[in-house]
Amino acid sequence: MNAATPFAAGTALLPEVTAAVGTAGRTLRERHTTHARGVSLAEIVAEIHANDDAVLDVLKEPLLRARPGSRWVEDELAGGALPPGEWWIVDPAEGNINHVHGTDDWAVTATLVSDNLPVLTVVHLPLTGDTYTAVAGGGAHLDGRPLRVSAKTDLGAALVGTGQARPGEDERTFRRIGDSVTAMLINGLVVRVSVPATMQLIHVAAGRTDAFWQFSDVRSGLVAGALLVAEAGGTVTDLAGEPWNAGSRDFLAAAPGIHTAALDVLAAI
Repeated sequence: MNAATPFAAGTALLPEVTAAVGTAGRTLRERHTTHARGVSLAEIVAEIHANDDAVLDVLKEPLLRARPGSRWVEDELAGGALPPGEWWIVDPAEGNINHVHGTDDWAVTATLVSDNLPVLTVVHLPLTGDTYTAVAGGGAHLDGRPLRVSAKTDLGAALVGTGQARPGEDERTFRRIGDSVTAMLINGLVVRVSVPATMQLIHVAAGRTDAFWQFSDVRSGLVAGALLVAEAGGTVTDLAGEPWNAGSRDFLAAAPGIHTAALDVLAAI
C-alpha cells in the first residue's frame, strides 16, 4: 500500500467522523481507572466487552449515518478480505486490554475501507486529546498538523516494533514473533514489543519510530495505521513486499529508507 487514490468525499466526511470518534472517546475515558479491573480471565473479558458495548452505543449509528450505504464489520478481531464496497472497521477500545489494566496505551479508532483499502481514518487518544487523521490522497495529520515518517536510511539506527494481534494465536505465529524480534535485535537498534498495533503505528507515521511489522491479518489493528503511515510518506507492504490491503496475511509499515532492509530481515522468518 502506497499513498492511496484520492478519496473525493474525504474532506467533507472527516469532520463528522472526527466528532463522532471524539464523543466515543469521552465515553471510554469516563470508564478508565488507574487500577486494574478484573482478576480472573472471565472478569477481564467481561470488562473488555463492557467497554466495547458502551462505546459502540454512541459511535456505530453516527458513522453509518455519515456514509449512507456503508456497512459495518461486526467482529473487530476478524481478518481476511472483505466483500466489495465500503465498510467501517472500528475498534471501540483499541488497546482494550491496556484500558482494563489501568494503563494509558489505548484509543478509539474508526476507518472507512473501500474495496479493501482504507480511505479515511480517525484515531483519538482520549487521555491526551490527540487526534490522528488521514484521508486517502490528503495526507496524514495530528490535530491538523502534517505528519511525516522518519528520514532514516540505516536499519542499524532504527527503533522498530512488533506485537501480537490477539490472544490465542497459533504456536507457529508466536515463534515467528520471537524469531523476528531476535533478528531485529541483531539488525536494528532497539525493538519494542507491545500492543496495540495502532499505538505503535501512529509513532511510525509521526517519524518517532521507524518500522512496525505483524504476523497477522487482524484488520482492525492495522487499517488505521496503514493509512496514516502511507499518507505520511511511508511504505506499507506485506512481508513478500507486495502492496498491503485488508486481505493481506502479514504486514510491514516503515520509513522508505529502511523498508527494504527491514523486509530482507523479516522475509526469511
